[in-house]
Amino acid sequence: MPSPMPRSAPLRATPPEDAPLPPSPVARLFWTAAAGSALSLWYGPPAFAATGLALVLVLARHLDRPRRFRARVRRIARAHAGTLALRRRQERFHDAYGNAIEDGWLRERAYFLDRTVVPRLGARFADLAASARGRMLEIVEAEAAAVARPEEDEAPEDGLDYERYCAGRLERAGWQVHRTPPSGDQGADLVATRARFRLVVQCKRLGKPVGNAAVQEAAAALHFWAGDRAAVVTNAGFTPAARRLAAATDVLLLHHDDLDDLDDTDAPGDRATGEVAPGPARRGPARSPHHRRP
Repeated sequence: MPSPMPRSAPLRATPPEDAPLPPSPVARLFWTAAAGSALSLWYGPPAFAATGLALVLVLARHLDRPRRFRARVRRIARAHAGTLALRRRQERFHDAYGNAIEDGWLRERAYFLDRTVVPRLGARFADLAASARGRMLEIVEAEAAAVARPEEDEAPEDGLDYERYCAGRLERAGWQVHRTPPSGDQGADLVATRARFRLVVQCKRLGKPVGNAAVQEAAAALHFWAGDRAAVVTNAGFTPAARRLAAATDVLLLHHDDLDDLDDTDAPGDRATGEVAPGPARRGPARSPHHRRP
């Protein structure tokens, strides 16, 4: 499976120069009136009345355009609400001074808008996409916040307890889980096996995004424990540098909520952020969790 590409800087929500222009209400009113006037010469007052009604409908549709634009943005965001809610949780935290840090979520929200919402709006709403960016961000925020997720407090704060917590969620998802020794684990906290697929897991319970070091340790542990894929599981998000390294080393970046649905061929997440689905397992004889590559 090819490695995901790291995300690029957010794009500006402006239509390309060669994009078709949105429909002009003046042009529509003019041509409706012109056609109606021509018909009125033949059909008289009934055609005048029909022309007047048509002009009212054209004008009403134009005035209703902002509402239809907002509804379209809302439908797109709602289709991804679960992932947005998870990313919102991962990328918002409080620092050591009690300040709310939302920089990562604001970047994520803008990325979703530029890469997912704007392209699906098309040329029909290109002008509104460029002028109503703030309103679009508010809609995305509202849809992400509307999804109820389990309270974060249920995840233990102690590191060893958090490992047991993650192991339990994997076991409920059908994995056989082996916890590595507290020392000499070479970067792996859990080794999970399912359908002859071995996942080497490092668990990080932190109050800030996980950085490069955890990804490096998980990649090294993959070879030490002879795994098929490595993953870093956390309650927090991941730094941009960690996502880029994960994309290059094929390491999964997961929130512990992802473990409930994780299997050997599919995992939740966004490939553009380095949170990707595991690829097909390398088939071969099943190995003991204690087996290490020489």
